[in-house]
Amino acid sequence: MKKLYLLTALICPAICFAQHNPIIHTQYSADPSARVFGDTLYLYPSHDRDDSKTFDMIDYHVYTTTDMKTFTDRGVCFDAINDTPWAKAYAWAPDCIYRNGKYYFYYPTDKKHIGVAVANSPLGPFHDALGKPLVSIDSKGIICNRDFIDPCVFIDDDGQAYLFMGQNTICCVKLNEDMISYSEPVHIIEGCDEFFEAIWMHKYNGKYYLSYSNGTQNGHQPQIAYAIADNPLGPYKYQGVILDPVSSGTNHHSIVEYKGKWWIFYHNSDLYISRNPQAGKEKGFRRSVCVDRLHYRKDGTIKKVRMTK
Repeated sequence: MKKLYLLTALICPAICFAQHNPIIHTQYSADPSARVFGDTLYLYPSHDRDDSKTFDMIDYHVYTTTDMKTFTDRGVCFDAINDTPWAKAYAWAPDCIYRNGKYYFYYPTDKKHIGVAVANSPLGPFHDALGKPLVSIDSKGIICNRDFIDPCVFIDDDGQAYLFMGQNTICCVKLNEDMISYSEPVHIIEGCDEFFEAIWMHKYNGKYYLSYSNGTQNGHQPQIAYAIADNPLGPYKYQGVILDPVSSGTNHHSIVEYKGKWWIFYHNSDLYISRNPQAGKEKGFRRSVCVDRLHYRKDGTIKKVRMTK
């Protein structure tokens, strides 16, 4: 029976039916990066392991949906720690983008490097493109006094690609056409009040929106806040909070339009807590991806998200 189960699992990918949040319940997942390629929404979260005692993630699965009702686990698309010679630990929040027939996957490791991997398919397998980090905490122009993490890639309508990253300070570089190198200088983004981590860029009605986790500097649990600008590099003007604190402690999201509707993906620890009512601090290392609708007001500001069960 065990052999039959294993064979079935290899032939049939795991399917999660999103009748309620979280939308992924076959394993723990966090830091969701949602991207639309063609008619399919692809979800690239980090992978919280069942036995994690810290944020010691090593690999990435990719999930797909075409109806926002079922999310299919397509398996490991990239094993950043085992398949990258220079990376040792902490494969945290990634991002992915398409350009010139290739898919580029940006990922942080070791709390100090941002790498880039490339594939011919959004499902992978991705392979390290450089044999070294694309940019590191000690690269020229980088300002970072904590962990150098959370890459977010954005391609504007004029074709210019940007890579945002960092903790406490938002650093941004203009990527070259090859998507695996960048042009100096490093730009420091201003106007995102209380920025801590989890930067995300999207564009709506000609405006640029940077949303992010605002951390705990002012005594509150992390929220998702946002700022708006007329240029990808700012200056940005702070707008407020769109997602309240979640049960995992950390708060990390992405925002995407799919089939005419806007969505926010995020994570919490509700699934683990429901399975372990006496959960302690380990709940923060067993997170699960959720999704809810995102709505704009007529003036372009974002309404606070109503998190649903």
